[in-house]
Amino acid sequence: MQRRVQRLQETARWASPILDYALTQTSRAGVLTHLPAFDLGIGGELRPAVRGGAGTPEPGSPLTGDRQVSLDATQRLGANVLGSLTINTDFAETEVDTRRTNLTRFPLFFPEKRTFFLQGADIFNFGLGLDEDVIPFFSRRIGLVGDTAVPIAIGGKVNGRVGRTQVGALAVRTRAVDDLAPDTGLGVVRIKQNVFAESSVGAIATFGDPLGQSGSWLAGADMNLQTSSFRGDKNFAVGVWGLAAGRAELAGDGTAAGFTVDYPNDLWEVDLTMMRIGDAFQPSLGFVPRIGIYRYNFDAEYKPRVAWRGVRQMFFEQSYSLVTNLQGVWESYDVFTAPFNWQFESGDRVEFNVVPTGEQLPVPFVIDDVVLAPGAYHWTRYRAEVEAASKRRFSGQVSWWFGGFYDGTLDEVEVSGTWNPSPLVTFTFSGERNVGRLPAGDFAQTLIGVRTRFNFSSDLQLNSYVQYDDESQSVGSNTRLRWTFNPAGDLFVIYNHNIRDLTDRWSFDSNQLLIKLQYAFRY
Repeated sequence: MQRRVQRLQETARWASPILDYALTQTSRAGVLTHLPAFDLGIGGELRPAVRGGAGTPEPGSPLTGDRQVSLDATQRLGANVLGSLTINTDFAETEVDTRRTNLTRFPLFFPEKRTFFLQGADIFNFGLGLDEDVIPFFSRRIGLVGDTAVPIAIGGKVNGRVGRTQVGALAVRTRAVDDLAPDTGLGVVRIKQNVFAESSVGAIATFGDPLGQSGSWLAGADMNLQTSSFRGDKNFAVGVWGLAAGRAELAGDGTAAGFTVDYPNDLWEVDLTMMRIGDAFQPSLGFVPRIGIYRYNFDAEYKPRVAWRGVRQMFFEQSYSLVTNLQGVWESYDVFTAPFNWQFESGDRVEFNVVPTGEQLPVPFVIDDVVLAPGAYHWTRYRAEVEAASKRRFSGQVSWWFGGFYDGTLDEVEVSGTWNPSPLVTFTFSGERNVGRLPAGDFAQTLIGVRTRFNFSSDLQLNSYVQYDDESQSVGSNTRLRWTFNPAGDLFVIYNHNIRDLTDRWSFDSNQLLIKLQYAFRY
């Protein structure tokens, strides 16, 4: 248990209030005793829901209706194991994705936001130090193909802990969507065994392909050896993992493996990661943005808490990254340096970075219709950043990346902020402006997003998210009203509206109004 007092920039913890230890380190948690006897019945819940609405999917099209009945059920299978069932799964109340720009040759990672997949998702986490380079099970592959939703007919999930063993299993049947995806079965199984005091070994396997491609599978194992008693009271971890995947039409090396050595502590944080990803390692239910490579990363951060007036902590960072192909020829590199990164007692922060970068393009690379020729490119980028403490009624951050970009220059300005005019109202905004000037041509990108939250009461909330980007030339809004009229019942009203700039004139694009009612019966 931990409490944050934002106005004082203070964190208070019930057990193990030591800077080196994270709140999530259960080996350092306290023990609650003398708990009362809770009456949970037999631990079951049925949550039927009905959704209805109408909308216009495109200009000039007639108004079309939409309705669906869904059911979610859970059953406690043991003290720490939960079984879940979903039928005609409905995600109407899920917030839309945040629009982003992409200045790389590789796909972006978008986090999962759907409740059914988020519950117990930590059990499916795999390996140490993989980040977004290798995710063997990525739940967004289920029920989504690109930006198109694929209906889930039925799904089941079991997750929890039996003694020192963590188990997770998920199986889903999706319906066909025109020529995009057939009806197919998808699933994952994950087992992790706790060993020693803080370590674990585990295995993972997936089956099925969202596009119906045959023979799709993945299997792998990982081992994480961790201790919070290294050199007496320090954290230290070593992780090793290996994976293999295949599909009927894939030929080549379908394996991936790597290791991480990590020393994550308050004064010094150092880690070394190496991984190898085969040229045919393309798991159907995973996220692997870059294949056929070796990746090497070394990060070192020194974070002294100095006794200077007004300064709370300094951060001196060095990060080295190198990517080569399987023959050892370099493809990408960058060296991130933070010679100046100070956090003040007020909670405000200032930072400056220098990042030498290199990229080898094997084929032409297109950014906003600007074509970069194949070849080796080397450049240096710089960043200046200022952050205002979140304790203030108005807080935010401004980042300015500038300097080289391939054989030209690029300015990236990112602005984000939060305004809390009252405890019941919050406005959050973000903006990004990229201006590139290259010998092959110039380009500009703009993104704007505004979130609004009204907490009328503990039972009634209104959230709205409005976004604009100049690539699609559209403004999209996602507005969600949630009324918890009963501890077991919720009413959602969702309105989506889009307008588009067509030939320099804003005009209607699409809209949709949905109403969803759900109620839980517990027994």
